[in-house]
This record gives sequence, structure tokens and C-alpha cells, in this order.
Amino acid sequence: MGLRLRTKRASAVRGTVCAGVLLVTMTLMGCPREGGGERPGQDDSRSPGASSASPSAPSSPGRQSAAQAPVPAGVPRAIPAVRSAEAAPGPGWRPVDGARVIASGPLADEGRRLAGELHLQYAAAGPARSGDVELAQRPGSSGSGPLAAEGYELTARDGKVLVASAGEPGVFYGTRTLLQAVRSGGGLPEGVVRDAPDRAQRGLHLDIARKHFTAGWIEARLRELSALKLNQLALHFSDDQGFRIESDSHPEIVSKQHLTKAEVRRIVALAESLHVTVIPELDSPGHLGAVIAAHPTLQLRDASGTAARGAIDIANADSARIVDDLLREYAPLFPGPYFHLGADEYRALMAKNPEASYPRLAARAKEKYGARARVQDLATGWLNDRAAFVRTLGKKAKAWNDGFFPGGVVTAKKDIEVEYWTGKEIGARAPQDYLNEGRTLVNLNDEYLYYVLGEPNQFTYPTGQRIYEQWSPAVLRGTAPVPAPAGPDRVAGGRLAVWCDRAAAQTPQQVAAGIRLPLAATAQRLWDARRPTLPWRDFASLDARVR
Repeated sequence: MGLRLRTKRASAVRGTVCAGVLLVTMTLMGCPREGGGERPGQDDSRSPGASSASPSAPSSPGRQSAAQAPVPAGVPRAIPAVRSAEAAPGPGWRPVDGARVIASGPLADEGRRLAGELHLQYAAAGPARSGDVELAQRPGSSGSGPLAAEGYELTARDGKVLVASAGEPGVFYGTRTLLQAVRSGGGLPEGVVRDAPDRAQRGLHLDIARKHFTAGWIEARLRELSALKLNQLALHFSDDQGFRIESDSHPEIVSKQHLTKAEVRRIVALAESLHVTVIPELDSPGHLGAVIAAHPTLQLRDASGTAARGAIDIANADSARIVDDLLREYAPLFPGPYFHLGADEYRALMAKNPEASYPRLAARAKEKYGARARVQDLATGWLNDRAAFVRTLGKKAKAWNDGFFPGGVVTAKKDIEVEYWTGKEIGARAPQDYLNEGRTLVNLNDEYLYYVLGEPNQFTYPTGQRIYEQWSPAVLRGTAPVPAPAGPDRVAGGRLAVWCDRAAAQTPQQVAAGIRLPLAATAQRLWDARRPTLPWRDFASLDARVR
């Protein structure tokens, strides 16, 4: 936006594990050195979706001899760390030549992907034999509740592996843990892993309006997100500096460098295959400079005639028409459940006296909402109207926290999710206020989770270590957690955010390198909100091995 300018290390049980079950609950995580990034000459991560297996996938050198050694007992190392595991007597599982990944129906693509990654054969039907990995979608296998579809059970027994979940995402996440266990420890220890995320919304928020990113670069980020079991990518595609997605309804507003609709469909298709939801953000009524450049009559001006940067005049009926045109056009392009409406940093409401500075808005507010109405009520009505409109398009609305105002005659609808990013704006309210109102929040705390290019306005690039050691979903503003309960039903999750205020400050490759460890740390804290006990240095070292 404009001004956005840890598990006790479990000792590996060596030798024969006595009969019985050892219950281990841990939080493990991983990242390479800070500043590590894209590998020269490769895709920027060893990530899913990069390969597929043929029935005769090549074998890896030396695997036959490696397969003879038991996998050390204990908890498989992965990022994010598995939340619980039961060790059992046995040699564990390693990939061996001739072994197969068995998956059918809707899991066939997951099976082919894993087979390619592990250099195994793919089979559409079993039964599973020694050495095989079987993927299965089974109701009740990953618990109950709203996150059951993302939970999974990963079992190594009798020389075989079973990845089971109630949902396809959970099966996919189980394969990510298996793949990382092979990369970090050579295989999967004997026993059962039971794992599920703590928060439902986990991801990256990317400003593609101020800086153009290619479809290929965005697709690489999707693979990175999915490797970390992150499930959202939000695209902020309109701002003062650019409008970056092809438009049929208003081609005049589109920047020269932009994503075509064909490219967006390709991005969305890849995201769906990796169980990532793409969330569009069309910010209004501020941050619309690119639209205003083509439609100057929409420009908001104060009492002296001075233009309010990036702000449209919401007393002008044409403003709603063009924004709704765009919402209607883009909703089908993004099949996920959300549409982000922005609503932040509207210049009229950043004035000391909005009614005096913008009398036209003040008059329209009174005309529409009564004598006690103020400019903030007109802005709240604008947000409610846009939320109602996207609801007719099958979408749930999100908006930034500084678009919600107290004490007015108009109140923002309760079903609009609050994306909390700042407590620094004029009149910004503490996150506790929103929780007290019974609202659902998503955490994008600008103290930890804002990667702002060029580091303007006292922003500094976030580090993975600081997120890993200090942040949690309950830390919504500043550095302290909110006092009231902030469980998954109230704080639904969070996202790391990249804002391109000074677009030339970093290349896309530098951005990818800079966010690698912060993304990994964010993924860990959203998967398991408890403070991690694996030391940061070990987490970073693990990341270098598993991704």
C-alpha cells in the first residue's frame, strides 16, 4: 500500500527401538542462510510440480546400497515441522529402485508428481508391495473439523509408506513431508506422523502493480509456497504506478507491462494443482492512480481543487461503475473464494478534518446516510457496496484494517475479513477492537511481515530469524500479542507481504532471495503457532537441505 512503504531437538533413537510407542510432539523448521536465494542455472527451488514420472523413471545412483541401512528412528525433519509423530520399531522406508507410487482418480497427478521427484515408478493401482508409497483419500484419516482436508497421516510400516488424508490438499502436504524427509534424512522413520495446520490461511501477498513480475517468476513463487505448505497467493494488481492485468472492459487503464489473461489462467491453474488459492486485490477507493490517469474526471479533489493522490471521488457515480465493471470482469478469472477490496489509505480520511477538506464528500454522506453522517460513513458505505457486489459474484470480501471506522452511522459488514497490517496510520485502531467486535482477522503485521522495496518510511527488510523467534499469529500489531484469545477461529492466519514502493530497489531475483527465509519462518509459525524449539541456525541449515 502507499505507506507500506524452535522444538527441543529430539535425539535420534539409534539401534533397536524397544517395543512400544514413543510419542514425540515437535516443531521443526528450516531455512538456509539469510540472503540465500535462487540457485544459478536452476528453477529457484527444488519444488513440486517441476517434474513428472514415466512408468520407467530413472533410478538414483547408489540407492540400492543406501536402502540396506535403516532410517534413524525419530521425527522426520521437514519445514514446516511435523506437529506429532509416533516412533515404532522397524527400519523405516527409503526410496529403492523398482518401487512405485500408487495413486488413482483425483490423486493421480499427486502420484505422478511424487514419483518424478523421488525417481520412482508410477502405478494407478495396487496392491502396495514392499518399497511402495500409496496415496489415499480416506474420510476420518486426518481428524475432523475445518482443517481436516489439510491434515494428513503418514505411515511407514512393513517397508511401505501410506499417505492418507480426508482431502486432496492433505495428501499433497503428506507427500511434501515425505519428500523433505528423504532430502533431510534419507528416508522416513518407522512409525506414524499425524500433522495438520494451526491456521487456515497461510501465504504471500505480492504487489505486482508497482513492479511488473513475469508469469514465470510468479509461478516459481507458487512452487515455493506449496513446498512450505502455504496455501494463498494474493496479487495486488492495481495502484497509482500501474494496472497489471489485461482488461477487456477497460483496456485504456492497463499498463504496457502486464499479465495477459492467458498468463493469469496459467498461474491460477498451476496454483490449483498445488493447492494454492490466488486472491485478487483491486484496491479502492484509494490506490487507483493508474485508473485515474485514463479517467481524470474520477479524480478526488479537496476544497481548494488540489488532487488527492490515487483517490477517486466516491461521490461521483461513475467511480462505482468503473470499479464494479472491473470486479465483474476479474471475478471469473480467479475461481477462489476471496476478492480483496483494499479500502486502505483513502486520502480524504487521512486529512485532519475530512468534512472541511472534502465538502463534496461530506454533503454526499449526509444526503445518503442522514444529517449525522460523515465522510467516513460514505467510505464505509462504499466498502459495503463493493462487498455486496462481489458477494453476488460468489466471493467473500477482504479489506485492510484502516478501511474500518468506529463511531459512524454506517458500520462495515461483519462478514468482511479484516486484513490487519498497521497501527501506524492516522486513527488506526488496535487489533483488539476488531476482535471485540467479533470480526475475523488475518495477520499481515507490518512490523514483521512487510518486505517493502527500498525500505522507505523506516521499513526494514524482515528477517526469517526475527519472524521465527518473535512473531506469532497473535502478534497482530507491533511486537506484543493481543491480550484476548487469538485462536484459529479469530485470527484465521497470515501472509508475508511484498510491497514495491521503490520498484527499482531490487530485481525480481533479489526479491526471491530476500523473501526465501522469511517465507519459511512464516510458514512454520502459521502451521504451528507454538514457539519453535529448534534453534534458528538449525532451522536455516535444514531449509538448505530440504528445498
